[in-house]
Amino acid sequence: MLILLPPSEGKAQRRRGRPLDLGALSFPTLGPTRQNVIDAVGTLSTTPERYAVLGTSPSLVEEVARNTRLRTAPAAPAGEVYTGVLYDALDLMSLDAAAKRRAARAIVVVSALFGAVRLTDRIPAYRLSMSVNLPGVGPLAAAWRPALGPVLAQAAGTGLVVDCRSSTYAAAWTPARELSRRWVQVVVPGATHLAKHTRGLVARHLCSHGGAVRTPAALAAALSGSFAVELAAPTRPGRPWVLAASAIPGAQG
Repeated sequence: MLILLPPSEGKAQRRRGRPLDLGALSFPTLGPTRQNVIDAVGTLSTTPERYAVLGTSPSLVEEVARNTRLRTAPAAPAGEVYTGVLYDALDLMSLDAAAKRRAARAIVVVSALFGAVRLTDRIPAYRLSMSVNLPGVGPLAAAWRPALGPVLAQAAGTGLVVDCRSSTYAAAWTPARELSRRWVQVVVPGATHLAKHTRGLVARHLCSHGGAVRTPAALAAALSGSFAVELAAPTRPGRPWVLAASAIPGAQG
């Protein structure tokens, strides 16, 4: 199983530690694009246009300044760097050892800066969204799409793709051909403000409870004790299954 998550907007900055080692990250074939994006966002983040292009407020001066120190700033595991509602719900540190191992194997975060990382990959804090049209690189979703296609298809293998990404990050990769038949998009009906929280709980549940989940129907069954779920078949070839999930209060383990 491949569980796809978006990154968080805010990120925790470690004060000490070894800097980024691009060669040590998962998915090494993404290296050339990573280099280009790091160089381009570092240059942009020294210019007067930086806030407008990045879509951020000038009050976030320190967060944007981090982009100029990406190769030298202390790095930490991505599971610690990404913060916010979804990652609070995932609550990685409270998982038992077996669940942490499953999370390390199954979860991949789709990133505007790094393309894709696993939770154990050591990265610095940064400020960059997949919606940015980055000078020297172009629209980031389009820039990453050719490189991410083979990488994420290989990571999925013969298992399900459980897609908890937002639409901004989903634009960087769409499962194709045979794999699209094992693609399940997780949505949260009628509760936009709870969507991130619920998707974090879904990822936590799948990592905590383990077991073989090989079909969309089996995924719905695995979640049904803790979530109200409704599974809809693809509307046409190449489109995902859609799993609507709402957390049942008090049912989360």
